[in-house]
Amino acid sequence: MQTSFSRSERVAAQLKRELALLIRNEVKDPRVSMGMVSILDVSLSKDLEHAKVWFDVLEAEQGKGIEEALNHAAGFLRREVGRAMQLRAVPTLRFFYDDTQAKGNELSRLIEQAVASDRHADEGSPDKDNSGTDSK
Repeated sequence: MQTSFSRSERVAAQLKRELALLIRNEVKDPRVSMGMVSILDVSLSKDLEHAKVWFDVLEAEQGKGIEEALNHAAGFLRREVGRAMQLRAVPTLRFFYDDTQAKGNELSRLIEQAVASDRHADEGSPDKDNSGTDSK
């Protein structure tokens, strides 16, 4: 029976779980412990030597500071991941703050604001009656 996931995908999923636990429980940097860090995705190179880890935080303004802190703690996290996962070769870790969610929320807010201002402008228009259809 052939597996549907490659080894790198399985290792990436396990790495994601281990990093989430380690960041929450073991990293003592105050920049990291103050922010709620969520590991969004992990991608591994084919040779499992390099891992890119994308994360998000509860408060967007803390993102870049936490990115620095996590990259500073990457050696510690790599060692702990190696112990937990018992891999022959533990990938080097590189952390990236993913602000996609914050940007999406901002775009949604702008769209809602534009729709609301259009509705407000339409309600005040003399060409419309109360039913919202043209009175002509």
